[in-house]
Amino acid sequence: MAQGIPETVMMNTALIKELADVAKDAALLQGVLMRIQETPNSSELVTYAPFTLFPTPVPKAVFIQSLSVQTHYNTLVDKISQDTDFLQEALASTIAVDDFTARLFRIHQQILKEGRSQHIVLGLNRSDYMLDQREDETSSLKQIEINTFAASFGGLSSRMPDVHRNILKVAGRLEESQRILDNNPADGLARAVAKAWELYGRERAAVMFLVEESQRNIFDQRYIETELWKRDIPTIRKRFDDVCKTGSLSQDKRLFVDGQEVAVVYYRNGYMPQNYISEQTWDARLLMEQSLAVKCPDISTHLAGTKKVQQVLARPGVLERFFPNQPQVVEQIRATFAGLYTLDMGPEGDKTVAMALAAPDRFVLKPQREGGGNNIYGSEICQVLEGVKESTERTAYILMDKIHPTPVQNYLLRRDAALKISSCLSELGVFGAYVRKGSDMVMNECVGHLLRTKSSEHSDGGVAAGVAVLDNPLLI
Repeated sequence: MAQGIPETVMMNTALIKELADVAKDAALLQGVLMRIQETPNSSELVTYAPFTLFPTPVPKAVFIQSLSVQTHYNTLVDKISQDTDFLQEALASTIAVDDFTARLFRIHQQILKEGRSQHIVLGLNRSDYMLDQREDETSSLKQIEINTFAASFGGLSSRMPDVHRNILKVAGRLEESQRILDNNPADGLARAVAKAWELYGRERAAVMFLVEESQRNIFDQRYIETELWKRDIPTIRKRFDDVCKTGSLSQDKRLFVDGQEVAVVYYRNGYMPQNYISEQTWDARLLMEQSLAVKCPDISTHLAGTKKVQQVLARPGVLERFFPNQPQVVEQIRATFAGLYTLDMGPEGDKTVAMALAAPDRFVLKPQREGGGNNIYGSEICQVLEGVKESTERTAYILMDKIHPTPVQNYLLRRDAALKISSCLSELGVFGAYVRKGSDMVMNECVGHLLRTKSSEHSDGGVAAGVAVLDNPLLI
């Protein structure tokens, strides 16, 4: 492993076993925690969140590139969310066939028609990348997606640096332990939420975390809550069901849930169709969007994070719409784009279908879904496209070039899993936070990073989906 952990350490069975025991205790001491699968809504039994035994080597140049482009991505997402014509054009073909995106778009249209109640905008996003590494050993940073909704692991990743530092010191690798960077996304994300709360201007109003029914990953969110409580900002945790039953708007559109005024709605739920279990759930989403509360994200920022928008942005000349007379910014963003192709009806979409069917292993087929585990690979691409290639249903997807990172060896530590060396691939996430009031950008920052690693036998899936594990970059 070039400038990483030497093979003499990786293959020392007795040392690895000792380090794994130290690592699990270090993770528990640092609070890298999850509830267990069997009792996801109780903290009576918890375990360590899965993680790598060693940090993964990441080239310093691409790491710095990923951080430096993040404020531009924040600006881009915010500008897209305000460009109603662009969203209409970009999503026209998708909303014709994808019911979930269409429902979200109808809420967006209703809010535009009624007029936005709140002009404070809070964005917490995460841009995810992989390294495209070719045989000539060049590495280029390629964006997989940008998450504008419930971007997770800002809390737990804030606790990971000390875990790996500890492991490396015990392994006698002091020099490597000093190359692990400080990282505290929880603080940066909380600062942005706090700024939005402050601008809302009512001391007794709370930040409402809108959470899922099953809450295994509660500690990740608790770190952000704790940072808010340190600032004397009240937080409450509510589900869609609570909003359905007790949510209401005052005459001046202030949102109350269970009698408590809500200053900020921080959505940690609502990004998948299965989150909306009834018409009442959709009504609750609309109620929150209509309210004076600051939404993170608001409905138009939610739509700005769709896969279709990502694909449209890669077309020639589109970035220039958002960054006129800023060729350097356009170049910085465009350098991170992988090849993205439309499946809209017509000659261009037909060409994409033919290209994918001819060489499916070169591509990933992506539906308009978040949360990991949704993408389609290899022979399955042919199965799906053969079924929809003559129909408008194909426009629910986009096609993207497959990225080729070089696998590295590591040990993935998971509760009840055997300790064995694995061939692994990593994904780098960069957290962005911004707050805008009217036309004034009050805060726009890159606030930290997240490295997730999985066995190379898995094509898709994140930490919450049970495939990837938490990691740290070891800059080389």
